[in-house]
Parts: sequence; structure tokens; C-alpha cells
Amino acid sequence: MSDSIQTKRRRTDPQTVLCDMCAEDRKPAKKTCMKCEISMCFQHLQAHLTTPVLLQTHPLTEPMDLCGNTKCPQHGKLLEYYCLDDMTCVCVSCAIEDQHRLHNMKTFSTAHKELLEKLKAEQLILQEKTDDENVSLEKWEQSERGKLGRCSVRLIEAVTKLRDISLTSVQSSVSARMVSLKTSKSSLEAAQKEKDTFSFLQMYSQVHQDVEEAKAVDLSKGLEPGSHRDKLVEEMRQNGEKMVKQASQFWGSLLTLVDPEHHQELVPTGSD
Repeated sequence: MSDSIQTKRRRTDPQTVLCDMCAEDRKPAKKTCMKCEISMCFQHLQAHLTTPVLLQTHPLTEPMDLCGNTKCPQHGKLLEYYCLDDMTCVCVSCAIEDQHRLHNMKTFSTAHKELLEKLKAEQLILQEKTDDENVSLEKWEQSERGKLGRCSVRLIEAVTKLRDISLTSVQSSVSARMVSLKTSKSSLEAAQKEKDTFSFLQMYSQVHQDVEEAKAVDLSKGLEPGSHRDKLVEEMRQNGEKMVKQASQFWGSLLTLVDPEHHQELVPTGSD
């Protein structure tokens, strides 16, 4: 790339890609040629659109600041293919000579189309997983509140507070596991909105990683009933009964202290 073109780019607004071929009054670029490494307005783009050789051998993308990332760092050649096995962009030398030669290679446009369809399928799987009634946080919380409520009828306020704390901890645990699903959802949406083929392929590896992490999340882990949890509930019930008995004794002692003559008449008759 010539020094004059580099100088022009440095002067442009980073939010707008301008034509590198306009001598004066540079117009917004319509396309960027990855092989020529220049961006062109509608007028200067015509040669690439009407010349068969250029049309076939010079890949065009949406306007973008190339920043030197269109060349293979190993061979210095144009990145033209996408390796599905390694999820990375490669040049022709990588595809036929080096470690990628036996891998599943696709052109950018084909890879973009296939991977976009794959992301849509992954999105449906994750949506079904999120909506599964068996791992619905709201329904599970309602169920557990009912069970713990029935077990704590005779517990005093301190035990009720412990119950609320435990439920909050469970909700926090499940919410933490939901982070991976939310991250993958954001990545999927961002990838599907990306219209530029090259930018889509550059970000696909991270999107794939986010999706795999989300698929590995088990929202139901720790929510299923079991003997261990039942044992803990039984221990809470027994300890609660001890606390009620101790509270009753404390209440009697307190009444004896404040009204020694009539304390027996004031002691509650019911265990509640």
C-alpha cells in the first residue's frame, strides 16, 4: 500500500471508511477489495465489478479498515479460505501445503452461509434448554418454597430467616449458571447480525466457544430431590423443635422474673 493511501486513512473518521482512490473530496466507500487492500466509492468500484478477471480473483467485502489483517502471517498471502476444523482463516498455501491441507476447507461465502445456519440451529437448542420446565428456576423456586414452608410451620422466626437465606443462595447459584447461556445468546445474536463475511468468520471461533460452554451448563444440577437434602430438612425440623422448647422455657423464666405471683397463669398452653 502506498504512503499516500496510508496517510489518507490516518486522517479519516474511524467510524467512516472513505474511498482510497478519490484524490479530493473523498466519498464514503461502498466496498473494500481484500486483494488490492483499498476501499472504493461507487465510481471507482466499477472496474472491479465489470472486469471479469477482477470480479473472479479480487474478493470484495463491506467497507472496512483492513489494518493488515487480510494477509497470512506465515506466508504473506491473501486469506481466501476458512478452515472449519481449526475455525480460522487461511491462505492458499496453508490450504494445500501446511497443516490445513487435510482439513475441511471452505470459501468465505460458503463458510459464512454454513456457519450461520449452524448458529441458528444451536440457538434453537439453547432456547429449548432454557425453556425446559424441568429446569425452570421460577417453578422450582415456587415448589421449594411450598415444601420448606410446610416443614417450617413450627419453627420460630430465626429458622424462617435461615430458609430465606438458603433459597437466596440457591437462586444465586442458578443465576450464576445462567451467565453462560446469556453470554452465548448475546454472541449468537451479534454473529447473526454481522453482515460482513470476513468479520463474521473472524468472530466465529469465540462464538463457537461461548455456545459450547453454554451447552455444557447443567441448570438442574443440585435441584433434584435426594436423601441428602431430606436429611438436612429433618435436622432443621428437629433443631427447630428444640429451639421452640428452649424458647418456651425462656418465656416461662421471663414471666417468673417479671410477675412471680401470676406467671403460671400467663404461660401459653399451646405448643405453637
